[in-house]
Amino acid sequence: MKKVLIIEDDKHICELVDIHLRDIHCQATKVHTGAEGLFHALNRSFDLIILDIMLPDMDGIEICRRLRADSQTTAIMILTSRSEEMDKIIGLEIGADDYLTKPFSIRELIARIKAIFRRIDIHEHTFKTSNEIIHHQEISLDPQKRKAVVRGIKIELTPKEFDLLYLLASTPGRSFTREALLHLVWGNEFSGYEHTVNSHINRLRGKIEPDLSRPKYILTTWGVGYRFNDEL
Repeated sequence: MKKVLIIEDDKHICELVDIHLRDIHCQATKVHTGAEGLFHALNRSFDLIILDIMLPDMDGIEICRRLRADSQTTAIMILTSRSEEMDKIIGLEIGADDYLTKPFSIRELIARIKAIFRRIDIHEHTFKTSNEIIHHQEISLDPQKRKAVVRGIKIELTPKEFDLLYLLASTPGRSFTREALLHLVWGNEFSGYEHTVNSHINRLRGKIEPDLSRPKYILTTWGVGYRFNDEL
C-alpha cells in the first residue's frame, strides 16, 4: 500500500482526495498547515506528497525547496490555483515531480498519481537491477545509494539532478536533445518545458565542474543538446 501525505488547507479537498486515494489502495495522512506538513515529510516515510502552494502559514514552494535541500527524494505533486506559467516552472525547477492547477478533475488527479507511481517503480527497478557504480575521473555515482562523489567530496543532488547526471554519465558520448532528456527524466507530461532541462544542467555544472567557463564533464552539443564527455 502506497503512503501519501496531503498538505492542503482546504479540508473538503483533503477528504475528496483521500476517498479516491483509497480506491487505488493508498493510505493518506492529511494535514492542513505547512509547518505540520513539513514536520511529517521530514520525519516519516511517504511515497508521494500532494502539496498545496497557497497555505496559511508557509508557501508550498518553500516546503518543496526545504525538502529537496534536505535530500528528501519523495515524489512531490504541487496543487496550485495559480495559472501563471512561472509558478509551474519554479515548481519543476526546485524539484517537484508534477503539478496540477485548481480546479482539477479527480480523474486527472488520480491518473497523474498513477503515472508518478509508475515512474517510481521503473526507477526503483532500474537502480535495483543496475548495481554499476560509474566512475569518470573525479566523479563517482552509486545508483543504489544515490550517492554522488566529486573530487573526493559527497555532493548533494536533488532526485532529478541525480537521475539526469546518471543518465548522461552512463552513456558517455551520446548526445541527447532537451526534449529527450525531459521525457526520460521527467516523463511525457512535461512536453514544452525544455528550459527546465537547461536549468538543471546549469545547476549540475555548478556542482561538478572545476571551471564553469570550460565544462569538462557535461558538454553542449551545439544544435542538439547535451552529452557527457567520452574523452576523459
